[in-house]
This record gives sequence, structure tokens and C-alpha cells, in this order.
Amino acid sequence: MSERTTPEQPQVTVEAVGLKCPIPIIRLAARLHEVPIGSVIAVTADDPAASADIPSWCRMKMHEFVAERPLARGSAFHIRRMY
Repeated sequence: MSERTTPEQPQVTVEAVGLKCPIPIIRLAARLHEVPIGSVIAVTADDPAASADIPSWCRMKMHEFVAERPLARGSAFHIRRMY
């Protein structure tokens, strides 16, 4: 049996459930350096604004927005560090 891993699997998860924007993005920006270039970091957030704000931040900062994965409370937003 071989275990399947994907490059989209986050190496670090930034917890921001219960926090309002812009705090999830501020925490993401502060911790992005913890993953190597090309790797994925996740942010968990339940602020409704995060669904628009995190992908917008990725475009503005030229990182790749990979996916939004629903959680029991909020979502996990996966971002690939590009530089």
C-alpha cells in the first residue's frame, strides 16, 4: 500500500477561527515564511469576509490561492507560497 500525498497538503496551519478581518490575513502574512517557497500554508477562519479577502490578498501579493475547504466551523484556506 502506498500513501498518497498531494502538494496541496498544508505544512503549517494558522488558526484564526473566531477572529475578524483583517486578523486572519495579518496572521497569515506573519507566518508565511514558515513554509518553503512552493509549499502550502492553511488559514482556518470563520469570518465571512475571509472567503473574499484571503483570495484577494493572494492575488495582490502574488501567492497562489489553492482552495477553500469547509470545516465544522468556518473554512480552511490553502495558499501556496510563491516567493
